[in-house]
Amino acid sequence: MTENTQITPYELIGKETAIRSLVERFYFFMDTLPEASGIRAMHAADLSDAHDKLFKFLSGWLGGPNLFIQEYGHPRLRQRHFPFAIDASARDQWMLCMNKALNEIPMNASFRENLTQALQQLATHMINQDE
Repeated sequence: MTENTQITPYELIGKETAIRSLVERFYFFMDTLPEASGIRAMHAADLSDAHDKLFKFLSGWLGGPNLFIQEYGHPRLRQRHFPFAIDASARDQWMLCMNKALNEIPMNASFRENLTQALQQLATHMINQDE
């Protein structure tokens, strides 16, 4: 008798430890790359709240514990980001930081590619301003 268990992206990436590392590196790049100064300016001086929310969101989004939903309710990402002027340049800056962070997390190459594509689609969905 075999069990039909599906491995989640949360498990594939390395669970909580890997997601915390990903978020840490993402905000490191946002905080230090001159090319990310546009999105850095959209954030508070202290990134700890954003850091915590991104970790909690990614945990549930990747199939792990729904920490964000438990604390804040449905993510409603587009609505939550609407106060910020997000254009293609901001999306590209966000993805630059995320891609650099993803490249530092050990994972299967095809999983990394799929995850990058999914995050790119998510980031594109946040655009609320024309160039």
